[in-house]
Amino acid sequence: MAVLMLLLAALRPARGQDSHPAPTPTRESAATLVVFNNADPASVALAAYYARRRAIPLDHVVGLTCPLTEEISRADYDNTIADPLRKIFTDNGWWHAPADPKLPVSDNRIRFIALMRGIPLKIASTGNYPGDSFKGIPQFGTNAAAVDSELATLGLRTRKITGPFWNPYFKSFTPFMDAPLAPFMLVCRLDGPTVDIVEHMIDGAISAERRGLAGFAYVDLRGITSGAMAEGDQWLAAAAVDLRQYGFPVIWDTQEAVFPADFPMDHTAVYLGWYTAQVQGPMARPDFRFEPGAIAVHIHSFSAATLRDPVANWCAPLLAHGAAATLGNVYEPYLDLTPHLDVFTDRLRNGFNFAESAYAASRALSWMTTYVGDPLYRPFGDLGIDSFDATGRPAIEYEAFKEGAHTWYEKGHAAGQKQLEESAKRLHSGIVWEGLGLLEWSLLANEAARDSFAEAEKCYGTSEDALRTVLHQVEILASENKLDQARSIAARALSKYRGFHGTEVLRQAIGLPPPSGTTQ
Repeated sequence: MAVLMLLLAALRPARGQDSHPAPTPTRESAATLVVFNNADPASVALAAYYARRRAIPLDHVVGLTCPLTEEISRADYDNTIADPLRKIFTDNGWWHAPADPKLPVSDNRIRFIALMRGIPLKIASTGNYPGDSFKGIPQFGTNAAAVDSELATLGLRTRKITGPFWNPYFKSFTPFMDAPLAPFMLVCRLDGPTVDIVEHMIDGAISAERRGLAGFAYVDLRGITSGAMAEGDQWLAAAAVDLRQYGFPVIWDTQEAVFPADFPMDHTAVYLGWYTAQVQGPMARPDFRFEPGAIAVHIHSFSAATLRDPVANWCAPLLAHGAAATLGNVYEPYLDLTPHLDVFTDRLRNGFNFAESAYAASRALSWMTTYVGDPLYRPFGDLGIDSFDATGRPAIEYEAFKEGAHTWYEKGHAAGQKQLEESAKRLHSGIVWEGLGLLEWSLLANEAARDSFAEAEKCYGTSEDALRTVLHQVEILASENKLDQARSIAARALSKYRGFHGTEVLRQAIGLPPPSGTTQ
């Protein structure tokens, strides 16, 4: 009763104290279940907060009493999560469960599940699980799994759990509400190192959804062109092209190492990369922040081994630095059974929500991926420029670049270049000039790209953004073996932008040692 009263109180904000506009119920919100842990008061409060912000019906907010640890046994999963949820679904008439327990459910009214911080993250492997059998590829012979991915198959009602279950929604282009997949649900979690971080995820997603996600996309490849691991680079390269065609200024790196720690990685709305065990690069800096609503994914086998430590692995640090959504692995998934990020970005740009995009990108269920973010988050909407006040100017600049990029791809490069140059001059916009230079650079139109970056530097003024455009110019010149010109531009920038992030990257680009008294 105490939990129910707390939930009711949280769902009913005090008059005049809720600064968020009343949400509009949607077909998806009516088909969403919010699950919290009765043993964790913060989990109860977060469930109420999310339900209120997304207009989730009160009877779709349910509590389970389960362990507070991130890792649980298979017995704990069955006894405290899976079996109680099946009973709740049956008692509420949300699905039809045939009398034969070996048959899957049908007519499932719940299509999305949001697990709140406090619900365990992962299920440890167990031996001799009753009814289980496995005759597949040896490396898949484990019944360990992420709770999210396991719950996605709840309606199958099977005890054969070892190995992956091949996802029938993989690469689908059908909204999940319309997909004839009653036994399956798309399960995500709102989780992270602290309660405040989870609230920021919720708020950032809804804010970006209303205004449109705006900023730069940074894509970090490894330069792999052959072998089994080349697939990861192929995903990222395709995702970069997709994001560019959508209308993001895209900066990508093809070196094996991640973006250098000192790289001026500002205005990050999307980050995709791989493959280090622990967070590195700009995102490890205490001062780094993502744009509100940012999508950030780093591929690694154990990127989500924990979501509670803000400096461990990748997922938790990305969330701690302001990302609204990420994907990660709780145990070894093997590359092909991690989300295919090219499919993920394609579905996002085509208007699918976070849950649909992430699960359409996943070949396997009952496996190792955790989907961390608001399942209903739909980030790639149009920018609502009129809704911006103090931040209206950059919103206009991003929208101008997006429109010009669409012209570039739909009507030809010359038409796009003309439109982007006109917008950049009219708005005196470093963002538009830099975005144009990145498009030109992608076609190896190096001289035009350098000119655009030089114009961007003038518009940005004295800032890390300006220094980033100098890095672009120096990289182009170095690739053309025009080293004297590269050093001349770099020397000027090192004097002008002293103290900004990016100077050490610039020094390394032209072969200079760090200043005396510093270490790398």
